[in-house]
Amino acid sequence: MGRAFEYRKARMFKRWDKMAKTFTRIGKEIVLAVKNGTADPATNSKLRVLLQNAKAVNMPKETVERAIKRASSKDQEDYKEMVYEGYGPHGIAILVESTTDNPTRTVANVRSYFNKLGGSFGTMGMLDFIFDRKCIFKIKNTGKDIEELEFELIDVGAEEVFLDEETNLVNIYGEFPAFGALQHYFEENGYEIVEADFERIPNDTKSLSDEQVAEVEKLIERIEEDDDVVRVFHNMA
Repeated sequence: MGRAFEYRKARMFKRWDKMAKTFTRIGKEIVLAVKNGTADPATNSKLRVLLQNAKAVNMPKETVERAIKRASSKDQEDYKEMVYEGYGPHGIAILVESTTDNPTRTVANVRSYFNKLGGSFGTMGMLDFIFDRKCIFKIKNTGKDIEELEFELIDVGAEEVFLDEETNLVNIYGEFPAFGALQHYFEENGYEIVEADFERIPNDTKSLSDEQVAEVEKLIERIEEDDDVVRVFHNMA
């Protein structure tokens, strides 16, 4: 077994780890959606989207059903969605989204990662001027002209519409509050939603040297390893 095998094995385990992390994130979001609504996708629009997201990443049906059942259990702790902000090495803005049943634990962990790896932990809202929160939908390509589709969706809240040639999915970006209106429009007009989510888009990015990038990535990877963390955004170019 040579270095090539070890390299492939390392990549395989990293892919499995990322997949498990995605399943955990969607599972927590399903629990939140059910607790804030119902366990019936027909009457819970947020849950419908999450089930599509689960399908898009090949999340096992049993895992999905287990998350829905768990949400109805009296023993299930309530999850809270928390956002933490700070600066990494070389002034890179880092925004951390978490879903946790123990905010005290999570904030202590995230703060320690910043402090130990050359960053500085900040206060909520300090990065509002750097990141815009957007909703994103990926829908099946029906062959409809993209410009025509964009014109159709502008009144519903879409800001940018384009075809991802690699996946052959149409991507639609919109303002954060437009999520519900866009989802309703797609469902009412026969567009198949493959995936839907939220992103934080930086207004400005910073370019770093390879060595500096490695320092920032070390902090980001450490944050992402935390079980309570679901997404990490930054403004590194």
